[in-house]
Amino acid sequence: MSAESSNLSNIEHRAVIKNLRLRIRWSKNGLAYFNKDESCEDDPRPGRPVTVVTEENVRKIEKLVLADRRIKLWQIAEELQISKERVGEIIHEHMNMRKISARWVPKMLAPFDKQRRLQTSKDFLELVGDNIDEICDRIVTVDETWVCQYDPESKQESMQWTKKRERPPKKFMIQKSASKLMATIFWDSEGVLLIDYLPKETTMNGQYYANLLAQTRETAVQKRRGKLSRGVLFLQDNAYVHTARVSRQALKDTGFSEIDHPPYSPDLAPSDYFLFSNLKKELRGHRFVDDNQMKMAVESHFDCKEKEYFLGGLNALYTRCEKCISLEGDYIEK
Repeated sequence: MSAESSNLSNIEHRAVIKNLRLRIRWSKNGLAYFNKDESCEDDPRPGRPVTVVTEENVRKIEKLVLADRRIKLWQIAEELQISKERVGEIIHEHMNMRKISARWVPKMLAPFDKQRRLQTSKDFLELVGDNIDEICDRIVTVDETWVCQYDPESKQESMQWTKKRERPPKKFMIQKSASKLMATIFWDSEGVLLIDYLPKETTMNGQYYANLLAQTRETAVQKRRGKLSRGVLFLQDNAYVHTARVSRQALKDTGFSEIDHPPYSPDLAPSDYFLFSNLKKELRGHRFVDDNQMKMAVESHFDCKEKEYFLGGLNALYTRCEKCISLEGDYIEK
């Protein structure tokens, strides 16, 4: 490029180019002609495209989503003839909605079930009144759970930080170990009172459970001085072994007063929503060689916990009952 041409403006460059084009036409046709619309200025450009994020489209998308909560972005995009990216923008940023998985619940609650959960929650709040610590100090609760020799981590529990462009970690599908123990755990606001491991090839029945109730009373006498004189409030679920005739008689013999618990309600059972969930979270991913190692791991988990840990788990029942009432007896999300 010459020094003169480098100093030309854009428009001057265009004028030179058009002049050369005219000369080429002249040489080919023997005649030069001019287009009156031909100009050295920039051609007019269309303005910025009109956005599809309009109130009308928001209303249309909202109508489609509410009609079918499982509808996919591409289906909405095809229906309205707009891009999938804009559909996602409208749903997330303008409608404040997100897609989540369904939550598993123990049972489809009938109106009667909800009413019983509602009434039980109200009764517990009335029992507590302004003395939540005093009431929780009197509670003894129990439940059974399976402890596996190997329980693999969930996908969420195995999440880890990685750098950009770093390959994600792999996780292989592993089944739970077939070897497991049934543990029955009695506990209160101070800690674990009794852990029983059901012997292999033994069935948990009313008589077996009745014997555990008697053992628990003796343990409370030894470990919790004055607890029986204050009056034990016993909380258990409605499993068959708990409601069998022999179990009912054994509970009566202990002198414990039973707190009503609605059926199909693990979200209102401290062992389920608190004790067992935390225990299994700690044991998950560990492989135990035998039953003794499993037992040691369970007991070690509880031995290192302070009194406040157990008291907090029981105190949470109060707020859960409040939530149950506000939800008119429906299940409480974790």
